[in-house]
Amino acid sequence: MHIARSRKAVLPLAALSAMALTLSACGGNTEEPSGSAAAADCSAYESYGTFDGAEVSVYSTITDIEQDKLEQSWVAFEECTGIDVVYEGSNEFETQLQVRAQAGNPPDVAIIPQPGLLAAQARAGNLKPAPQEVSDLVDENWSADWKAYGTIDGTFYAAPMLASVKGYVWYSPSAFKDKGWEVPQTWDEMMTLTKTIADEGTMKPWCAGFESGDATGWAGTDWIEDALLRQAGPDVYDQWVNHEIPFNDPQVADAFDAVGDILKNEDYVNGGIGDVRSIISTSVNDGGLPVIDGSCAMHHQATFQAANWPEGTNVAEDGDVWAFITPGQEAGASAITGGGEFVAAYTESEEVSAYLQFMASPEFANKRVEQGAAISANKGLDPALATSDLDRQSIELLQSEDTTFRFDGSDLMPGAVGANSFWSGVVEWINGKSTKEVVDSIEASWPAD
Repeated sequence: MHIARSRKAVLPLAALSAMALTLSACGGNTEEPSGSAAAADCSAYESYGTFDGAEVSVYSTITDIEQDKLEQSWVAFEECTGIDVVYEGSNEFETQLQVRAQAGNPPDVAIIPQPGLLAAQARAGNLKPAPQEVSDLVDENWSADWKAYGTIDGTFYAAPMLASVKGYVWYSPSAFKDKGWEVPQTWDEMMTLTKTIADEGTMKPWCAGFESGDATGWAGTDWIEDALLRQAGPDVYDQWVNHEIPFNDPQVADAFDAVGDILKNEDYVNGGIGDVRSIISTSVNDGGLPVIDGSCAMHHQATFQAANWPEGTNVAEDGDVWAFITPGQEAGASAITGGGEFVAAYTESEEVSAYLQFMASPEFANKRVEQGAAISANKGLDPALATSDLDRQSIELLQSEDTTFRFDGSDLMPGAVGANSFWSGVVEWINGKSTKEVVDSIEASWPAD
């Protein structure tokens, strides 16, 4: 899930956020702002055409600083094409998007962070199929997996936009060096390290926080998704999210138990915070903070965790905190989970088509990523433009042909499960319910076909 751009988000930052960078004011500055048409060569925008007084309305979950950066990324597009992109960000996006669509007053374009919601809107007849030019751009610049997430019942509707990489394990490089701990290369090595840290007794191996208002529990679903993908493989993962195997399949139960070996073990959690049940009352924002003060060794969270560290924290391989990808069953395994957004149209016009093409282009990806706190799986993106080492590493992972990428599982499931019984089930599980009770309950909640 992509925090703040996904239905899991209640935080004021975008799921892709790595570091919140303040935009400088332009008043009194004689230099052209980054991304303006005056600073750009409009020849890069000639293929979109030119329009006088045309508007494209865009609706999304993206707000605050991330909204400023998003809007800045299309300034040159606006000035070179003459299209005025009228943007609205909302914390009530999911509800209001459906209300507006049903009332016949949708935006021209919506940036949708869940494939499940995208599919529901397409099947309700609200979305327009993507123009052929957009489909061609996605074929050229994105993997088949990413295009598939924007394809519903054989029709391609929406190009991917930005992305997040999940399953990072955050740690203190200096603590690992001082203790002589090595970054684990397999799941078993991670469990051995966990036991070693617990036996030493100077800190708890793990700290976690799942509290997120109405979305409490989503951080736990990320754990389960990571474990299932790594242990059972991508085919089983796909069968699970598509309900081709039941939620209470033994392989899913095994993933719960593998995570439970960490999160339900009083010897292993919750460093610097409390007991196992304190995971539920500790906010997602605060769950990793004990890594900084040395009361816990590791914290599982996506790229956007970088924005949760205290101001001034150096996120680097030799800095205050760094992160490694949750390892697989074998060393060198390259399966990762993540999230992202999709750009879908509710109306058809030449200006809407031009905007959709720009948003699917490497030009947009590079414009947005160079501003910081964003990554993309667009193969035309230059990783060197990333403003942090972690973002650069994440982009390279997303672009690598060796990487097996799977979208956040709960974002792919029906809302009754992914944004309801799965979240609440994880809470009940941490609070003491057995794996069998929880997976059976979630399976029973799956909507009838």
